Amino acid sequence: MTPTHPSPVRITSTDGADQPARTPELEELYGGFESELLVPLWTEIGGLMPPHPHSKALPHLWRWDRLLPMAERAGALVPVGRGGERRAIALANPGLGGRPFATPTLWAAIQYLNPGEDAPVHRHTQNAFRFVVEGEGVWTVVDGDPVAMRRGDFLPQAGWHWHGHHNITDRPMAWIDGLDIPYQYFVDSTFFEYGPDEVDTRETPDRSRAERLWGHPGLRPLTHLAPTPATPLLAYRWEHTDRALAEQLALESEGHRVTVEPGHAAVRYTNPTTGGDVMPTLRTEFHRLAPGTRTTATREVGSSVFQVFEGDGEVTVGDSTWTAVRGDLFVVPSWQPLMLETENGLDLFRFSDTPIFERLHQHRVQTVTAPEHTQ
Repeated sequence: MTPTHPSPVRITSTDGADQPARTPELEELYGGFESELLVPLWTEIGGLMPPHPHSKALPHLWRWDRLLPMAERAGALVPVGRGGERRAIALANPGLGGRPFATPTLWAAIQYLNPGEDAPVHRHTQNAFRFVVEGEGVWTVVDGDPVAMRRGDFLPQAGWHWHGHHNITDRPMAWIDGLDIPYQYFVDSTFFEYGPDEVDTRETPDRSRAERLWGHPGLRPLTHLAPTPATPLLAYRWEHTDRALAEQLALESEGHRVTVEPGHAAVRYTNPTTGGDVMPTLRTEFHRLAPGTRTTATREVGSSVFQVFEGDGEVTVGDSTWTAVRGDLFVVPSWQPLMLETENGLDLFRFSDTPIFERLHQHRVQTVTAPEHTQ
């Protein structure tokens, strides 16, 4: 059967020591491979099976003081409604060809909602969350449960739950969205469905129903003992995160070994029904570096996005080094080493794709002692 479209396969013979001799017969064989959409491993193995990960994503930092004014401008020019769905502006990693992806598996965006606006209700299979670096006044409504959004709050929302947002105040608000959109896009598992154009409740309770049921440390309702794939708690409040980090550093100063490394406190947001990650594809953490702290350079399989919540410090990812301040976001691609250093103290929110690689038994972490960063 003659192909109806030209073959996209192109095979080039080379004179490499591990390659067959270039002959007319070999070229004819390669032409047959191309026409039948076949690719021999011996011409591709170096790219398909490298000795260690070589991510197409690049280390990059986005400045909050540049993002926020553009989001504000978008708020004046771009309506929120059915079709566009969200006034969300995604981070596009410079190594990923202009796609709206922070890494090959992670999406990060700044979302902006004007006073009195609704972001319409929808649901999708992508797992999502919101993290608030400043401001308040918006409620996200998940399956009819209104959840207040305030500075420092982490608000997870697992895939295939109805959700919309409404701002009842006289002030706009911006926050960061994180999703596993690129991962689900590349593995062809995405579903999306529209809901009502307006959020289905105008309630603005201080605590959501999910918090009232699940927001009690170490306590679990006997009516909900079965494990769930994602957390049923819809808000992890800043006051609890802040207190946990402060206590770690206080205990360290008293001589107890409770920090990740000297001066480096960290917590992970967890699913109260399993003790595992909040969502199957996303890991979320908060890190606090005491003044005068420098972390050990480490690299791992899988990628991360960080946002500076407070403070400032020097961030080194691979061969790139920046001074990062409040609100700035930066990407750590797979197997690129990360080192942090601060004189005045540094608070960081982090999300990563680590659960995917752990479930596949492909996760790996390595301490980097040599000055090389790109290997």
